[in-house]
Amino acid sequence: MSLVTKIHAPQIKIPATYMRGGTSKGVFFNLTDLPEDCQVAGSARDALLLRVIGSPDPYGKQTDGMGGATSSTSKTAIISTSEQADHDVDYLFGQVAIDKPFVDWSGNCGNLTAAVGSFAISSGLVAASRIPDNGVCTVRIWQKNIQKTILAHVPISNGQVQETGDFELDGVTFPAAEIPVEFISPVDPSEAMFPTGNVVDALEVPGIGTFQATMITAGIPTIFLNAEALGYTGTELQDAINSDEEALARFETIRAYGAVKMGLISDISEAKTRQHTPKIAFVAPAQDYVTSSGKNIAADEIDLQVRALSMGKLHHAMMGTAAVAIASAASIPGTLVALATGKADISSVTFAHPSGTLTVGAEASLDNDKWTVNKVVMSRSARVLMEGWVRVPSK
Repeated sequence: MSLVTKIHAPQIKIPATYMRGGTSKGVFFNLTDLPEDCQVAGSARDALLLRVIGSPDPYGKQTDGMGGATSSTSKTAIISTSEQADHDVDYLFGQVAIDKPFVDWSGNCGNLTAAVGSFAISSGLVAASRIPDNGVCTVRIWQKNIQKTILAHVPISNGQVQETGDFELDGVTFPAAEIPVEFISPVDPSEAMFPTGNVVDALEVPGIGTFQATMITAGIPTIFLNAEALGYTGTELQDAINSDEEALARFETIRAYGAVKMGLISDISEAKTRQHTPKIAFVAPAQDYVTSSGKNIAADEIDLQVRALSMGKLHHAMMGTAAVAIASAASIPGTLVALATGKADISSVTFAHPSGTLTVGAEASLDNDKWTVNKVVMSRSARVLMEGWVRVPSK
């Protein structure tokens, strides 16, 4: 039996680094390593990143790509020498849909931000004069999606990025080196932190109900609801939400109407192509619970419970940008987040998520009846998982 084959063009290979940052992981590229037509925004770049990650995949597994079939592992980052004064690198984040052919550029990934500094140093994108032999290198990052400054404090040993350490992060199995990350002025002073002008609104969702909601733009646009109003306790783990298709559809409908009220979209139909933002989350007072790893967390160890959805599913831990929103909202009296803590004047909040807890600090101030957040600080970790080339079929 003879085998007749058609000759196809070979795959192309592109330098890339596969990294974990916080509780996420993604494929990192140096902008100048991308094919020329992918070095600018457009369909060519989107098509490349979709193929790298393995989307769209109707099976929902991303088997033929680098993605891990969850919102936390379907991510890409493009890093370049910064075009902004007093910054080291520009960071562009692309959230790749799993079963649909689009890349969402509407927001940042706070978790991967921890890996940006390490990647920048190791890739020679930070001036050698700014890297100590031993100590900490502060990488000044310009986040291009949201036009904000982020500082990543990366530990250095013998002139190299220190990746190993004993810092433990709930949602990540193994310890690593601690990387404090500062989100500077996460809300543009020219924009309203609360798009509606209120710290709590009545969000009417036809066919579902009317909910109290805090809608905030700090870190990433986020809609906070009360767990009790949704029929939850606030201690739910992933399976309780993600195995309930009716609940997921309800969350998506609420998110769509919230996006309209926040002015992010003009019609709920547009939410289908804006899955990354806004996020939707629900809060509840502190209470005992058991994490997804079986760890017991006592109510007196935390300030409140928070659960957040990303790309249509309950997140296994907490998105870094949503953590910025949580800390910002907790520091402002009257928000649903602050009310759930039952405390006043919170500058640092410890909240529970499905995998454990996270402590985040925020500096908020009121000026002429307008709230602003000066910075939000949290610690993450990051490390290189694999480096070399990623291969994709030619066009």
